[in-house]
Order: sequence, then structure tokens, then C-alpha cells
Amino acid sequence: MSEPRNLILLPGLLCTRALWAPQIEAFSGSHNVIVPDLGQHDSIAGMAAHILSKAPESFSLAGLSMGGYVAFEVFRQARERVERIAFLDTSARADTGEKRGQREDLINLARRGNFKGVSPQLMPMFIHPDRAEDTVLTGTITAMAMDIGQESFIRQQTAIAGRPDSLPTLSEIECPALVVVGAHDILTPPELAEEIAAGIGGAQLEYIADAAHLPTLEEPEATNEVLKTWLRQ
Repeated sequence: MSEPRNLILLPGLLCTRALWAPQIEAFSGSHNVIVPDLGQHDSIAGMAAHILSKAPESFSLAGLSMGGYVAFEVFRQARERVERIAFLDTSARADTGEKRGQREDLINLARRGNFKGVSPQLMPMFIHPDRAEDTVLTGTITAMAMDIGQESFIRQQTAIAGRPDSLPTLSEIECPALVVVGAHDILTPPELAEEIAAGIGGAQLEYIADAAHLPTLEEPEATNEVLKTWLRQ
């Protein structure tokens, strides 16, 4: 029997491996699934270098939101090791000055001891409105944020604010590429996914109909189906 192929799944801001729990369950039989901790570095380049220092020689790579920013950087640092790549609910653009200012405000709040993870006020930014009363889902999201904690949150926000523009990288991606977006995502809306897919030759674009920013948890079966097709390419 051949050895399982390697699949690296990169979480988003304030997310742990629990973000990918349905995918870990679905693909662990056929793949060596790796979910790195992205809370220990304050730059996207540092996150990518750490992943590559511990990763197998070659792998499939998927990143959601902040994980997508890191996936672009992993590709830039070691494209020959990336067999295929998937971007979920993310952007190829760098932060605007306004966005960087908003992140700095959140960092300062956290430094003053006002870190609350994902509050009830923020939850509607992450999930489809129909799931507002899904206490299992909202509980998972809240628990992930608290597991990440204040210091890692500050590092992650610092990294995101300083990330490079990945638009020039799009045309360099020649491996099988998948772009996924929740149709109701307001944090990284579908037009940003469409921009990524348009910039990568042959990329497959998939909309997850009843999801917002976290389709891996909101609509795991639909997300798994599109990932399964991509992994067979």
C-alpha cells in the first residue's frame, strides 16, 4: 500500500485546528493531515518559514482567511514543494492604511487587557445569519478564540497588517488551484475570491451557498466535496 499523501491545512485569525475538524475527519484516511500552530510568529514570512521547516518534502496546501495569506507566502518561499493549493475565504490584497489602523486599535485594546476573543457582537461577521442560534457552532468559534489567547492574537494581527500584496503572485501559480468562498462572506466577500481565481490560470472557483466566512464549519459536507475534487487533480 502506498503511503498517504500530505495535506497541510492553515487556520485563520483566532482559529485552531478545530476550524478544520470536519476536514481532518474526512481526509485523514487518505492523507497525512497537518494543521500548524500559526500563533507563534508576528510575520507572515515567519509563519511560512516555520511551516516549511517542519513540513514534508511535498504537500497539498489549503488556507482559510489568514491561512490563505500564509499559503501565498509558503508558495513564494518553496513553490517546488507545493503540489496543489487552495484558498478559502481570503484575499490576495495587502491591507489598506485604514485596515492597518483598525488592526492597531484592536492590538492596543488587547494590550490593555480587553481581549475577549470573538464576542457576540462580532459573531455575525463570521457565520451565516441563519446560524446565529447554533450554539455548537458559536461555541466552537468562541472556544478557538480563547484557546489562541491575547498574545497570539496580537502576533497574528501584527502579521496580517504587515503582509505583502499577493496579487503579483497569482500569475505564478501553475499547480492545481482551488478558490472557495462562502456566498454570504462579508469579511472577504466573493469578489475577492473571484479576483484570485481570475488571476490563476485554470483555477477552479467554488461558492458555498449557505456559508459566510467559515464554510469548513458552517457547511462541512459541501466544503469537503470541493476539496475532495481538488485533491484528486
